[in-house]
Amino acid sequence: MAKDTAPRWDRRMRQRLTRGEAAALGELYDRFAALVHSQAHRMLDDQDAADLVTREVFAQIWEDPEAYDPKQGSMRSWVAHLTHGRSIRRLRESAASSYAAEHGEGSAPDPEELELRVREATAAARADYIVSSMPAPLRQALKLAYVDRRDYRQTAAELGVTEDEARRRLRLGLQLLSTARTGALDGAAPPGYGPAR
Repeated sequence: MAKDTAPRWDRRMRQRLTRGEAAALGELYDRFAALVHSQAHRMLDDQDAADLVTREVFAQIWEDPEAYDPKQGSMRSWVAHLTHGRSIRRLRESAASSYAAEHGEGSAPDPEELELRVREATAAARADYIVSSMPAPLRQALKLAYVDRRDYRQTAAELGVTEDEARRRLRLGLQLLSTARTGALDGAAPPGYGPAR
């Protein structure tokens, strides 16, 4: 889903970061820290590790803002891409050190089990990213139906839309979410940055 040009804010942010504007990093942090932390926490299930990944991602952005290529996608997608990579690295390191502590130095975890954990964590992070990126009407419909346990008629009434529109929103939201699992099985990071696979 690469675009020819990123939104103006993304291009300006890259320029400001490249010039070394500390205020730009603060603005970027304010905008994306919650995304980075929640994605890392979702993948790692560890508050301290998510804090560390968040610091690492923003340090990496500060040290090399030119790594962001606006032609590959949005700044948001790039930040999610960096978070995904850092989280996977941390997940593998953690699994290896835990296994070595339990089974002795030089031991390594089962590669298939580790990859399964990586795929599951990636699917969860992709789902979170997709839900947070989808338009508010779809997100609201999914919340009402699957969190608040409303049927499509109740969802339509609460949203003030027709039943057909409620079904359409639910169907589209679920279709978008279904890409989280299939993308994770293909080893894909959160969608939107880099060349199409």
